[in-house]
Amino acid sequence: MAEGGEHGEAGHHHQHEHDHGHEYDGPREPDPHSHPGGLGARLRDLLAPHSHDSSDAVDPALESSRDGLRALWISLGVLALTAAAQAVVVVLSGSVALLGDTLHNVADALTAVPLGIAFVLGRRPATRRYTYGYGRAEDLAGVAIVVVIAASAALAAWEAVRRLQHPHQVTHLWAVAAAGVAGFVGNELVAQYRIRVGRRIGSAALVADGLHARTDGLTSLAVVAGAGGVALGWDQADPAVGLLITLAILAVLRDAAREVYRRLMDAVDPDLVEKAEQTLAATPGVRAVDEVRLRWIGHQLRAECRIGVDDSLSLVAAHAIAEDAEHRLVHQIPRLTAAIVHADPESADGTDHHLLTGHHRGPG
Repeated sequence: MAEGGEHGEAGHHHQHEHDHGHEYDGPREPDPHSHPGGLGARLRDLLAPHSHDSSDAVDPALESSRDGLRALWISLGVLALTAAAQAVVVVLSGSVALLGDTLHNVADALTAVPLGIAFVLGRRPATRRYTYGYGRAEDLAGVAIVVVIAASAALAAWEAVRRLQHPHQVTHLWAVAAAGVAGFVGNELVAQYRIRVGRRIGSAALVADGLHARTDGLTSLAVVAGAGGVALGWDQADPAVGLLITLAILAVLRDAAREVYRRLMDAVDPDLVEKAEQTLAATPGVRAVDEVRLRWIGHQLRAECRIGVDDSLSLVAAHAIAEDAEHRLVHQIPRLTAAIVHADPESADGTDHHLLTGHHRGPG
């Protein structure tokens, strides 16, 4: 039997396709073997018993994509109704502040299109060319969302400046104020829904879209303030609020761009890396944790890790430690669905088992 001291023989890879329902934005301390409870969960277990074999488990990427699509279409309907009601008031009143808010709501609703496409693409299986699947489509959708936010900011700014240069009387102030309140309520409901679902399924693009909707709600309140200013006799209040709305859009643009940039650059929460290191180190038989790498593929996490084990172990024993380490990782790290855990031999005399490949390794 081959011994564990033979380099590279104890590496292990197995994709776990089950979802433990954790949010993605920070480390948690769940029971390593906890699973969703309730009557519905028990019925699902009867129909599809829990398994760590990917051929037996329900695909969580598919389920989370369905959740994401549902969140998109429901929020799209809410925002479409809100924007339509506001557009009617814009025509009646001539309010540039409300126009800017309406444009922002329309832009927010339209971001459902690239996100919806991304979620559908993400459900496609991996191919010989796209070996990691199509989860990165969400990152491209995030770029599209950033572009749409930037365009809405530019349009709102242009219209506000034009109205400052060429003043126009705003009428139907009560209707403008009511439309602003409706915009706030609609956007806040959508924001809470998108952020909650986005965090649950681990989609940075959907969370960014939810933050965008939340800012829309705050700018809708600014429309109410603008109507109040006009009612008090300050005719420039409406375009002035339009400029403030532009600044608010730019603020959310900065936040959304940062989130999308981090995903494109494979950034993860450092707390997740620390959690993974602690989980590996606590695995019986692991002598050292040499490397931990995490990356997002859409709204799923993948890991590549190197651990050190006793070089006197057999291949089977070293593999069992790697299997145990991977199993613990999948249960402890939120949204982790696949991990490669490679077991390296650790010699008491300090022998380097990587002389052949050590000079090929990159930094980090």
